[in-house]
Amino acid sequence: MSNPHPGQGHRQRLRDKFLAHGLSKFTDEEVLELLLTLATPRRDCKQQARQLLKLKGNLQGVLDSPVEDLASVKGIGPKNVLGLKLVPQVARRYLEDGILNQPSLSDPAQVLDYLRFTMRSLQREVFRVIYLDKRQRVKAVEDMAEGTLDQAVVYPRELVARALATGAGAVICAHNHPSGDPTPSQADKDLTRRLFYACRGVEIDLLDHLVVAGDRIYSFADQGHIRALFREHRTLNL
Repeated sequence: MSNPHPGQGHRQRLRDKFLAHGLSKFTDEEVLELLLTLATPRRDCKQQARQLLKLKGNLQGVLDSPVEDLASVKGIGPKNVLGLKLVPQVARRYLEDGILNQPSLSDPAQVLDYLRFTMRSLQREVFRVIYLDKRQRVKAVEDMAEGTLDQAVVYPRELVARALATGAGAVICAHNHPSGDPTPSQADKDLTRRLFYACRGVEIDLLDHLVVAGDRIYSFADQGHIRALFREHRTLNL
């Protein structure tokens, strides 16, 4: 019969605490420690959790870290790295399923939470499209373009073609600003206008264009730009 290792009681207390209260009573260090214990038998993981936080600052920084940064910490093995990288991907799938499986997309905050979580740490600019039917049920979520540090090339005709292929009656577009500033550029404004008119040409509504930068999001709809484009469209009688 094997002897219990020195940290066995502590890790069991962490697991019991999680099962009783979730993560609400956990520090970032305890969250990481619990995750590391799942792939580290018979060894205390407190020191590794502290080193990860020292290196990356907070839990989000650790989970968003490149594989090589995680592996550089002494005592962090391949299974630990796999577990840490798996967490945000599972969370993304969970949030994505939440909007895909709704009868209708009635809560805009759910879309913002999904986009904020999945796009805030991207190092390159990515253009994402949420396709909805006329009842605002989500048909698909796709990354349409990935670019450089400050630009992703988007062709409105490709978005329209994909929207028609999915049977969408409306779209929500989003892209990230790796710079951390959600203020739209003139190019962002011009793209929004081109997307709006391309969609209206086939009776598809552009509901919003969102710019994600860290935890901040700029909404073209909330700022009145989409309403202004609808008014302009009616005035031109197109």
